[in-house]
Amino acid sequence: MEDSSLFPISRRDLLIAGASSAAATAVPATAADPAPVETPVVSRVTLDVNGTSRTLEVDTRTTLLDALREHLHLTGTKKGCDQGQCGACTVLVNGRRVVSCLSLAVMNAGARVTTIEGLGTPTSLHPMQAAFIRHDGYQCGYCTPGQICSAVGVLDEIRRGVPSHASQDITAQPLLTAAELRERMSGNLCRCGAYSNIVDAITEVAGART
Repeated sequence: MEDSSLFPISRRDLLIAGASSAAATAVPATAADPAPVETPVVSRVTLDVNGTSRTLEVDTRTTLLDALREHLHLTGTKKGCDQGQCGACTVLVNGRRVVSCLSLAVMNAGARVTTIEGLGTPTSLHPMQAAFIRHDGYQCGYCTPGQICSAVGVLDEIRRGVPSHASQDITAQPLLTAAELRERMSGNLCRCGAYSNIVDAITEVAGART
C-alpha cells in the first residue's frame, strides 16, 4: 500500500494540474496567410452577337457563356453543368454549334455568335423553334435553348456531309435517320426525357428544307 505522506497531492489533482499546464503552454494554431489576390488581365473583345457588333472589356478568363449572360444579359443561353457535359449553353459560332462554357470570349474575337434570342422572335419563330412547339420537344424548358441551337447546327453538319459515329459510310452523304440525329444530339441532355419529340421536330425541319 502506498504511503500517502510521500505524495502530498492526490492522483486526481495531479492529472488536473498536468492538463491545465498543457493547455496553458499549447501554441495556438494560426491561420495560413491568404494567397495574394491576382489582378485580372482585362482584354477588349468585339463579337457579332445576333447581328449586332458588341465590344466588351472582360477578364481574359471569362467564358463565352459568362460574356453572353453576365455582360450582355442574354440569359436565354443557360448555364447547366459548366463543364461541357449537358449542352444547355450551346450557341452557334460562325454557324457551328459550340458549348459556350468551354470557350473563352477572347477566343471568339470577331466571330458571329447566334444565341436563342437571335434565331427568332415571338412573332416570327425560327422553323426549329416552331417545330419544337408543335412536337412538344420540351417540358421544363431549361435545356431547350441549347437543344434548339444544337439542332440547327446538326442539320448544318448533315448538309455539309460531316459524318458521325453513327454514319455507316464516312465518305458518303450522311443519311437523315433517327440514329444519326440521336447520336449527334447526344451531347444535349434533357432531364424531362423529351428525346423522341426532339428527333421528330428536327426531322420535320429537315424535311421542309429538302
